[in-house]
Amino acid sequence: MTRRTSVAGKRVLVTGAARGIGKATSAELARRGARVSLVGLEPKLLADNAAELGPQHMFVEADVTDQAQLDAAVAATVEQFGGIDVVLANAGIANLGTVRTADPDAFAKTVEVNLIGVYRTVAAAVPHLTKQHGYVLVISSSAAFAPMPGGAAYGASKAGAESLASTLRLELAQYGVAVGSAHPGWIDTDIVRGPERSLPSFAKARGQMPWPLNTTMPVEECASLLADAIERRSQRVYIPGGIRLISMLRPLSLSGVGTRLFARRNGADLRQLDRENEALGATWR
Repeated sequence: MTRRTSVAGKRVLVTGAARGIGKATSAELARRGARVSLVGLEPKLLADNAAELGPQHMFVEADVTDQAQLDAAVAATVEQFGGIDVVLANAGIANLGTVRTADPDAFAKTVEVNLIGVYRTVAAAVPHLTKQHGYVLVISSSAAFAPMPGGAAYGASKAGAESLASTLRLELAQYGVAVGSAHPGWIDTDIVRGPERSLPSFAKARGQMPWPLNTTMPVEECASLLADAIERRSQRVYIPGGIRLISMLRPLSLSGVGTRLFARRNGADLRQLDRENEALGATWR
């Protein structure tokens, strides 16, 4: 087992820190003694979150699709904290819809935030991480290896994030920087609750998935496991642990047999998803 080191005193930059996993993990890291720079797009929420954590923490408004804004957020963090030890590349969005009804621009935006935004975040921070022999944790997803029809944009972006983390791990090891990828399943956040309210077919499909893909974890529990992963400088973390089994079964889901089984089982639900999106007038996102 990897040796665990306390995050107390560590300087952590978290993207997507206004809500959900980013907010909860920032709070958990602060509780363990880290100093946290909360980065995101909603300044009022970020300010409130930082104020709740205490005066030793900070927030910066920045869009992960804008390199200049990310560079400025990193510079502001370094100016106030004196450096960066850990980056949690968490910012992410999702949309649902098949290629028949999904907006191609929404697909592109999801990839831009969830994949390219991770690259931009690490690129901005890496000069400072190398000085500290730091750690990067990329938030991928169980969707990286469990294709969900209707979720192509999210799955593709998260598979890309997993591959990116694996490559960055090799590139940065020579500088003493460790890189990990996290693979949460369904976490109780807006990104899950929103489509469940808007798209009944999505809620139905979720309930019919096999364990552990049919369960939802409280965001605070997810945050605790992510903080553990940061303390261990983990290479991979599955949340919950049963997601590891889904990863191991990836070859089956991509096989000819798996494709036929998924197509037969999901056909009617996907047609219903198309109808729901058409009724809404736009893909949920």
